[in-house]
Amino acid sequence: MFSTRFALAAAAIVIAAPAVAFDAKPYDQKSFEAAQAAGKSILVEVHADWCPTCKAQKPILGSLAKKPEFKNVTAFRVDFDGQKDALKTFAAQRQSTLIVFKGKTETGRSVGSTDAAAIEKLIASGV
Repeated sequence: MFSTRFALAAAAIVIAAPAVAFDAKPYDQKSFEAAQAAGKSILVEVHADWCPTCKAQKPILGSLAKKPEFKNVTAFRVDFDGQKDALKTFAAQRQSTLIVFKGKTETGRSVGSTDAAAIEKLIASGV
């Protein structure tokens, strides 16, 4: 009985732990342009803390961030509510938008996707 309670408590702790996504830096134009100039693989997450789709994307991005093929992806997070100029720059009209670049070239984007395979394919388009 003790071991069952302990196992349930441990499972609850694991479930409650936040998922680790790409180490997304807050978006700033200068850092983004430097990453582009360096030819890096870039993921831009247009995110809102209140967005349920963004919350659903987080564990998917966390899982993908652990894959060796994505270890060099530079990620930026655009705050949907606070960075309206960045939204215009990226022509992003909704939160939960993911945009991928290889250097200065946009290689793909998705809006509202929570399909792990589709998100993986999207990110791979910039690697």
